[in-house]
Amino acid sequence: MNAHLLAAWIGMAVMSGQPPATFALDADGFIRNWLVLAPIAVQEDSGATEIDKEQIDGEAAVKPKAGDALNVGGKVVTWTAHQTSDYFIDFRQAFGAERGEDAAGYAVAYLIADEPATVKLSVGSNDQFKLWVNGKQTLKFAEGRTLEKDTEFTDVALAKGQNVLVFKVINEKNNWQGCARITTKDGKPAKGVRVSLTPQ
Repeated sequence: MNAHLLAAWIGMAVMSGQPPATFALDADGFIRNWLVLAPIAVQEDSGATEIDKEQIDGEAAVKPKAGDALNVGGKVVTWTAHQTSDYFIDFRQAFGAERGEDAAGYAVAYLIADEPATVKLSVGSNDQFKLWVNGKQTLKFAEGRTLEKDTEFTDVALAKGQNVLVFKVINEKNNWQGCARITTKDGKPAKGVRVSLTPQ
């Protein structure tokens, strides 16, 4: 499903009063459905310092919906519903036609938990990243690298209902990618957790 159809589907569900659409994690627990805001220009070859700057105000606690637009440094960027073709977001391929290097992107997923649960959150990135769950920073990496699965991980407590995951990834040069997956603490598929692109 392309981004425009996905956004239209979400919008119709909201307008009709139906419950927001939800998406399953893939068979390995990776999040494949995101709201993405990109590209945002950053200082050249400075990802290690740019990762600690707010590219958008209140980045840790954003709760966007598809179609929300922001003026960032004089350029309007829009939150876009995005379904990945693989386990990772390929920011450069999907959003980097205008600027794929020295750029930052944000990805948000609303994790809907049937019951309170402690899960394992595992992340990989190319290059730097920072990640928040419910406004609290949980993981960070501040160096250049290629993408690998599960390079950083931690246990995260999910509340029943909506939990907001905000994932910021900065690219210096070449590929620009990020991935996140949710499993049980022993690495098995997490049950009772779905993804929504609509804030509650």
